[in-house]
Amino acid sequence: MSDAHGETKIGSGEPLVNVAVNNDRAYEEVLRSGSVGLGRSYVKGWWECDDLTMLLRILFRSLAPTTSLLDKYSKAREQVASLVPASRRPADPERDRRNIRAHYDLSNEFFELMLDETMAYSCAIFEHDDWTLADASRAKLDRLCRRLRLSSDDHVLEIGTGWGSFAVHAATHYGCRVTTTTISDAQFDYVTKRVANAGLSDIVTVLNCDYRELSGRFDKLVSIEMIEAIGWRQFATYFSKCASLVSSNGLMAIQAIVIEDGSFARSKHHDDFINQMVFPGGCLPSVAAMTHAANQSGELRMVSLEDIGDHYPETLRRWHQNLTENAHVVASLGFDGEVTRLWSMYLAYCEAGFLERHISDVQMVFAVSRNG
Repeated sequence: MSDAHGETKIGSGEPLVNVAVNNDRAYEEVLRSGSVGLGRSYVKGWWECDDLTMLLRILFRSLAPTTSLLDKYSKAREQVASLVPASRRPADPERDRRNIRAHYDLSNEFFELMLDETMAYSCAIFEHDDWTLADASRAKLDRLCRRLRLSSDDHVLEIGTGWGSFAVHAATHYGCRVTTTTISDAQFDYVTKRVANAGLSDIVTVLNCDYRELSGRFDKLVSIEMIEAIGWRQFATYFSKCASLVSSNGLMAIQAIVIEDGSFARSKHHDDFINQMVFPGGCLPSVAAMTHAANQSGELRMVSLEDIGDHYPETLRRWHQNLTENAHVVASLGFDGEVTRLWSMYLAYCEAGFLERHISDVQMVFAVSRNG
């Protein structure tokens, strides 16, 4: 970056982006707080960029050698630490509920402006170039239903309701019973009304309940991009609880945003822009971390794994485009410019992460096997 109130080009050859610094404090924020400072200073309007996603891609690339060294150090440190009994932070359902509300209870109207008509807030699958975002969201939902081999005889448990996209799709197109649970009050109210308006109240039950409080057995279980919110210390608890809720020989499908296996040891202890400013308490799992936690349950066996991360940049671009086109409506909801800038940074940050293959998205299916 150049002198305050000046402009400079970042990059050598291609790619190239233009950055304008409006306030000297941007430098201090970035140097002191890394990605958190980068995001905070952008939200405050201290700098501008003509291609935010590309700038973040350049930064990911430039930091890759340093990140690789930190990954190796963190992995070695964790191996040593594993020799010493660790104190476990106890589960705190109320803290988890506060963290979820901080993001998902922002405003149902806000998310309606960003998402498509299905209200799916997870990676869509673009099987054709001319598909709308809604087409791609339905394709994702249908792929999960097929992976679970859903039929009208099934009772499906969904952990993490979102705004009801899976529950409504599965009940409408497969005729199955669905019980879905969330700890977001805003989502609970929204989905309860949506289910009633769709005439599905007889086969879809919406709960405002922590997944750890659930009981009973279900034929199938699905959880779509929810595990990222529970924190790495709860992975074993999560998989063990899920296994206990599925009938013998049942199936469990998870869609999750994942970080590279080699980066997991570092990232789970690292404060970054997203877990500090967007998703408090969040932690991206790795595939290895999830399979290890699933194996600890003693009842789960992974039977399929598909990486769909190549579809996430387009999903994020469509969400960003929706927010940009509806900026005047977002303002009318009472959100100031800092909220809009925060979400622009968040969507661009995620898009850059997927494009640079630092993170990805997977659909995993586990079979439940137990004696008795």
